Amino acid sequence: MTAAALFDVDGTLLDTTYLHALAWSDALEQYGHRLPMARIHGAVGMGGDQLLEHLLPADRDRDDDARISAAHQALYARFWPRLRPFDGAAELLRRCASLGQRVVLASSASGRDLSVMRRVLDADPAIWAATSADDVAASKPAPDLVQAALAKAEVPCTQAVFIGDTKWDVEAAVRAEVPCIAVRTGGAAPCALRSAGAVEVHEDVAALLAGLADSMLGRIS
Repeated sequence: MTAAALFDVDGTLLDTTYLHALAWSDALEQYGHRLPMARIHGAVGMGGDQLLEHLLPADRDRDDDARISAAHQALYARFWPRLRPFDGAAELLRRCASLGQRVVLASSASGRDLSVMRRVLDADPAIWAATSADDVAASKPAPDLVQAALAKAEVPCTQAVFIGDTKWDVEAAVRAEVPCIAVRTGGAAPCALRSAGAVEVHEDVAALLAGLADSMLGRIS
């Protein structure tokens, strides 16, 4: 039976977590919200709508929310020249494809940002499909993104593994009934990832690649 490897991109395949935290910090401050960077970092991995709900008071002026998100997008674009894949990221995608898995990039990024990230990854021949913000009604930790990636892969949840770096990734996968392998490159503690429901925790995608034969990801083919 066909299997699928569903990959979060930001913080999992690309070293972007702290760039997003900085862009959100600057965007929030433009609209009068000065928050500790650690709080912002902890929310990175959520979609922008969920992140603002998580970080800001319920009685805020919600008319600013769309403007804050737009400011984040513009500020984050400054960092495009600094985007780098993690060691082993492209090779892991290629290995999964060579095992017959359908590799899907499960991203809620805009189409513009997704195009930039795919160029940086430089692994398009291994990629079966990709999701973007247009494919989801609700962002992580809602399960919509994982479900959209499953639909693109055309496999049941029992034949897929999701790979992510935040507890929001893990929670989304659990809600979609897809096992989640976590990597620590987003800065999350192993205990937080396991508590959220991760079935495996690896230091990074290079470590996952090195241990692929012993991982659920390698055995799902």
